[in-house]
Amino acid sequence: MIERIISGGQTGADRGALDAAIAAGVPHGGSCPRGRRAEDGPIPDRYNLVETASREYAARTAANVCAADATLLVTRGRPRGGSALTAEIARQRGAPLCHIDLDREPDPAAALVSFLRSRAPRTLNVAGPRESNCPGISRDTRALLLDALAAL
Repeated sequence: MIERIISGGQTGADRGALDAAIAAGVPHGGSCPRGRRAEDGPIPDRYNLVETASREYAARTAANVCAADATLLVTRGRPRGGSALTAEIARQRGAPLCHIDLDREPDPAAALVSFLRSRAPRTLNVAGPRESNCPGISRDTRALLLDALAAL
């Protein structure tokens, strides 16, 4: 079903998704802003990201939404900032979007598995808040994806 997991490589949900892909042996990558900058410095090469022509995060967000068959948005609470932008771009493009609010969803892995089974995306874009805005979101996103992948 999922043949590739992509994200923008920022700290937080993006990195959690890429780390889950690496742990599960799923091909991974995505687009990042020109300069490969994240809040903790340069994005490591192991994430297989390609730089966009722009330094703007909105450009890489749009590139990743467009490159995927579906987008997973993992948050704690309502989407803000870049997470809200991801949801808006997905809606504008009519792209399938699964928003998992870890504070409200009683069984996040089951909800994600249900979405993945119904949409059967080959390429899944994953986005969410930065680690500095939502401590632990990287770990939680990684665990969510690993649980869902194991259940598929």
